[in-house]
Amino acid sequence: MADGTKAVVDTSAADGAADEAALAEAIDALADGTARPAAAAGGKAAGKSAGEATASTEDTGDGAEDTGRAGTSPAGSEETSEITAPLSATEIAAELAAGDAAARRAADAAAKRPPRDPQPTHDPRDTATLPQTLPAPLRHSGDMIGNRYRLEECISSTETFSSWRAVDEKLRRAVGVHLMAAGHQRARKVLAAAKSAALLGDPRFVQVLDAVQEGELVYVVREWLPHASDLAKLLADGPMEPHEAYQMVRQVTDAVAAAHRRGQAHLRLTPRCVLRTDSGQYRINGIAVDAALRGLPAGNADADAGTDAERTDTRAIGALLFAALTHRWPFPEDRYDLQGLPRNIGEVAPDQVRAGVHKGLSELASRALFDHPPHHAEPITTPEDLARAVALMPRIRQPEPELPVFTNPPRHNTHALPTAPNPTRVVAAPGTGPTPVAAPVRNAGRRLRRVVKVTAWTVALGAIGVASWQLVDNLRPGSSAAAAPQPSNTSATPTAHAATHDPVAVPVAQAISYNPLGGGPEGTSVLDKATDGDPNSAWTTNWYGDPFGPKAKEGTGLLLDLGSPQTVSSVNVKLGTPATAELRMPGKGVANPTAAKPKDFSVIGKESGTSLTYKLDSPVTTRYLLIWLTSLSRNPDGMQYSGQFQGHIADVKVFG
Repeated sequence: MADGTKAVVDTSAADGAADEAALAEAIDALADGTARPAAAAGGKAAGKSAGEATASTEDTGDGAEDTGRAGTSPAGSEETSEITAPLSATEIAAELAAGDAAARRAADAAAKRPPRDPQPTHDPRDTATLPQTLPAPLRHSGDMIGNRYRLEECISSTETFSSWRAVDEKLRRAVGVHLMAAGHQRARKVLAAAKSAALLGDPRFVQVLDAVQEGELVYVVREWLPHASDLAKLLADGPMEPHEAYQMVRQVTDAVAAAHRRGQAHLRLTPRCVLRTDSGQYRINGIAVDAALRGLPAGNADADAGTDAERTDTRAIGALLFAALTHRWPFPEDRYDLQGLPRNIGEVAPDQVRAGVHKGLSELASRALFDHPPHHAEPITTPEDLARAVALMPRIRQPEPELPVFTNPPRHNTHALPTAPNPTRVVAAPGTGPTPVAAPVRNAGRRLRRVVKVTAWTVALGAIGVASWQLVDNLRPGSSAAAAPQPSNTSATPTAHAATHDPVAVPVAQAISYNPLGGGPEGTSVLDKATDGDPNSAWTTNWYGDPFGPKAKEGTGLLLDLGSPQTVSSVNVKLGTPATAELRMPGKGVANPTAAKPKDFSVIGKESGTSLTYKLDSPVTTRYLLIWLTSLSRNPDGMQYSGQFQGHIADVKVFG
């Protein structure tokens, strides 16, 4: 070069196109016979291997020395001729072919390799860049979610999400809804957990019905069990009986073990998540979703995490059983309205916390809860092993129901005949023989029965004689008795058989929506308005486009729970709009009226109008009464859902 420095061949990928253009120019020049040494030199330099070019760049000291000599040597010297000696057309073509083959091999290898971006773009599934704390969306009662779910009552609320009781306006049923901001870091995990839980399809778990991201809102819709009670509420009054605790741990363990076999884990199994229905069945709420809402790990990504998830759920079941047996939370903190254990007590079995605990259940809770159970017992670490341990336990029988104490009613003696004294047992003094009192008492009883029998026959014969004489006297012509007016039955003088009964109000313990022919309970949020004593408030059914009848729905109703079997003589019902309703009571073979069919109830009255009064010919004893609406009327103008058919029960009173 002009400054005396040596040119170094650059074999980088950026100059590949320039080298190929130089080689093509050299081939054309050779074909025309006008090849220039410089072009040939360029072609040779381009044909060198990358290793040779690299070697020339690394040897910097020799390069500088050669550069100085090249600036003064003649063009035809030996050193210069080695650098600039032209290649033949055959050699250049062979090098080009080798270069093309190498380029093709490199292209094939690059196609087989996954693309590697030196600056990778952001993966939308990566939530690390999303905000970790984003407030829950602000919503109010009456707001519509997804143009379908109407929010009614906020059940719980945290900084991240809120949980609501809502109404599915499309299917007219109660549902539960979780709300979260779509921009939250947990939003995608919550949606994924909800969708996987919806695919579980196990009726022992509360079903996930929908999981949607809509704009800036993520919501998860679940099944709602209005008449179920969670375990925390069941333990409010004290520990469970051994049979009930056994049923709880058996059903919960079987359900969780089945979920783990399908790759699902709960990870946040608390007393609030375990629900008992009216039929005594236990159902589990919030599988996978509760953990995702609170940012807990999924637990089923790999083998190690799956093992941790199994241990987490097994330990949680052990804590539930511990609380059910002792009415204490097995950790120092007070949780779920339960008092925690002292901090220095360590790992103790339930039977050491409370006296009278079932030994087998106590050992089972310790093995599931603690890593080092008392008495050197082997710990249980998976729900599957816990289910097998529960199955191997001896069956715990249900306690016999306590029979009510029966007291003899007081006996009122209205007869003038003397009664025999009750025989009494005489205890003889030591050393003396027994006093013979049995025989005189037996003889006195015989004489008394004989006297009563003779007296009864005498009275009966006398009554027959008097009646015969009066009959003959009345049939005699001209008898004054035949012309005398007969006394009226409406005389004010009370007769001996006049029955007097003052009705006594029977309180209704609970009103339950009974809708076995529909999509679920109706008017769950206003059930208490039917028995609050205020006729201006009412429990309402769903609205219908057609009245009940043979071609439509048979009916719907309100089930009244009196708390215990009561004597019922009459029922008064006030309706907001005219309707026809039947008063029914469960048949003898109905064990659970809430799950029975309408045909399993007996009709004991039927009335129509707005003020219904059911007076029974004879009182009945029952715990449950059903007001079964069989015909509805249209709502008047100005009322909500005007023009539609709807039932309104404003007030119910039961009398015994």
